[in-house]
Amino acid sequence: MSSLFISLLRIPLLLLLLYGFVCSLDILSSAFQLAGGKVAGDIFQDNAILSNPVAGLMVGILVTVLVQSSSTSTSIIVSLVSSGLLEVKSAVPIIMGSNIGTSVTNTIVALMQAGERNEFKRAFAGATIHDCFNWLSVLVLLPLEVASGLVSYLAKVTVSSFQLHSGQEAPELLKTLTEPLTRLIIQLDKSVITAIALGDESMRNHSLVKVWCKSSSFVSSVNVTAAATQNCSSELHCGKDSDLTWITQNISSQINTEKCRHLFVDSGLSDLAVGLILLASSLMVLCTCLLLIVKVLNSLLKGQVAKVIQRVINTDFPFPFGWLSGYLAMLMGAGMTFIIQSSSVFTSAMTPLIGIGVISLNRAYPLTLGSNIGTTTTAILAALASPREKLPAACQIALCHFYFNIFGILLWYPVPFTRLPIRMASALGERTAKYRWFAVLYLLVCFLVLPCLVFGISLAGWQAMVGMGAPFAVLEQMLSFTSGSENYMKLHLEAIVSLRNLGEHFAVLSCSHA
Repeated sequence: MSSLFISLLRIPLLLLLLYGFVCSLDILSSAFQLAGGKVAGDIFQDNAILSNPVAGLMVGILVTVLVQSSSTSTSIIVSLVSSGLLEVKSAVPIIMGSNIGTSVTNTIVALMQAGERNEFKRAFAGATIHDCFNWLSVLVLLPLEVASGLVSYLAKVTVSSFQLHSGQEAPELLKTLTEPLTRLIIQLDKSVITAIALGDESMRNHSLVKVWCKSSSFVSSVNVTAAATQNCSSELHCGKDSDLTWITQNISSQINTEKCRHLFVDSGLSDLAVGLILLASSLMVLCTCLLLIVKVLNSLLKGQVAKVIQRVINTDFPFPFGWLSGYLAMLMGAGMTFIIQSSSVFTSAMTPLIGIGVISLNRAYPLTLGSNIGTTTTAILAALASPREKLPAACQIALCHFYFNIFGILLWYPVPFTRLPIRMASALGERTAKYRWFAVLYLLVCFLVLPCLVFGISLAGWQAMVGMGAPFAVLEQMLSFTSGSENYMKLHLEAIVSLRNLGEHFAVLSCSHA
């Protein structure tokens, strides 16, 4: 009886820890925006650089890593496109980079499970499967987009075929639950980053820490005197005094009326200082919550209970409907992400479950792909809530994001032979379990060093890109061909062995009957 009572107590404890985990992810995103948000805005300012597709891709990765939010980077891109500073075709590589950058969060979460080797191997493989899918998709779709403009053309045709009208914003379930706590810690004015990206130098000295939450506008009448004589259209609003004309104009002004209520509203600290404080504290809370979540899950999901849950989640449908299991998991991933409106939270919450073995890597893959689709549908709804002048650009960019993920799924999922991200992630997990320092190296190289290096080379021109990139491309093709050949031969050998065993079985039966 007491053990049952303790087990029941663990469920609300698990929910409380999960709530703390999600809130810490939100604060972590705010911390990154405070520390690197203005730098991200500066990166977006040079539109000549952004017109280079490879540079645009790397900018998308770096900016999303800096602000830890693909929705923030996407909103900046929407503003740049709608203001005419950036073409949609130039924005597509940045969207692709944003898709890669957003997968850094669950890779960071996987590092928190480095204590136990086997758990770390599974968790890191589960986290990096998202990275592998995104990188492989970009390697195929970016050259295709540059050569043909396929993704941007499909998005344009889709937008032009519908009569679009601005609507209300979609309700955000997750923010409704987390904002009561996170708003007491920090509130940000994200319009500062967008304004800097659009070239508004006056916003450079503004802090991202939100100070005023409510303001009111009032209209005042001001006399404006002109040196030249002007015709008065109304005697009530203008008049003449010798050779001067005065005109009454209505000028609207904003007055701040109510301050925000959070910890840093009157701290006097710089954005960088606040960002570093929040970064350290959120990582500490994130790590603590994750470790406790794993411990509680291990105590709840043990013995027969764990076996039943694993069987339900990871078992395929009976033949001949086994192939439908992955697509159902994809729908579940899309649905869950659509409800909580954050792919980072969904994949980060899934990472510890992969680590303790509740979700297999083969099942985590379609769940992650579904999460990618779910976050794009959320972006489409957010785009539909845009003002009329930004509506076409916002919808077109959201659809580019959607089509990128759809084409990626078509490339790397339907045929089992093409599911390279699973094999790549498994290899990364094995390597990380053997050398734990490799996880930190992978994180730095994939999300910081490589994007910066490629960005620098891309600025030198296409000749430098071809000279540096061609050997790597040839090596990649050779490795892919070798891996594919090995798997092809393995499948054929398994088929031959199965046929031989079947033949031996029939021979034994024939001899026994004889």
